Amino acid sequence: MDGVNLVDGVDLATTSQGRWFEDFMLGERFELPSRTMTATLFRLYIEASGEGHPLHADDVYARAIGLPGAVAHGFLVLIQTTAGASRFHDLVQDSLIGLSEQSSRFARPVFIGDVLRPILQVVELSPNDSTGQVHLRSTVHNQRGELVLEGTQRYLLRRRA
Repeated sequence: MDGVNLVDGVDLATTSQGRWFEDFMLGERFELPSRTMTATLFRLYIEASGEGHPLHADDVYARAIGLPGAVAHGFLVLIQTTAGASRFHDLVQDSLIGLSEQSSRFARPVFIGDVLRPILQVVELSPNDSTGQVHLRSTVHNQRGELVLEGTQRYLLRRRA
């Protein structure tokens, strides 16, 4: 059910296109594709970010300090919640002004081989005159169902004229 946006078992994305602020409902969920964390993803993140701490790149170092291997950088885990990888992106192409805020808490370490399952859920809708903020709760669980990240994202959308 990756990418499906469900409220009470109904896939809202298939029933409406080009959604605006007022089209969203509390409780809507956007499931992003699951992803297995690989050594290649770790390496690519390190190359893109410039992160050089051995905790994220060196299994020997990580094992020497009592971990089972290198730990994913928190931002590598965070990018798994990018709303553009879900149906949310397709639905707001005409109404999206932008991402206005993001926060995260990293609850557990992520290692090579972990399978991450990110979900975004509408938890608050804040209307303004011509725009509104859709507040999404972001969570990522690993293959054991353990929460590894939780946070919020706020998107500013246009309202219908």
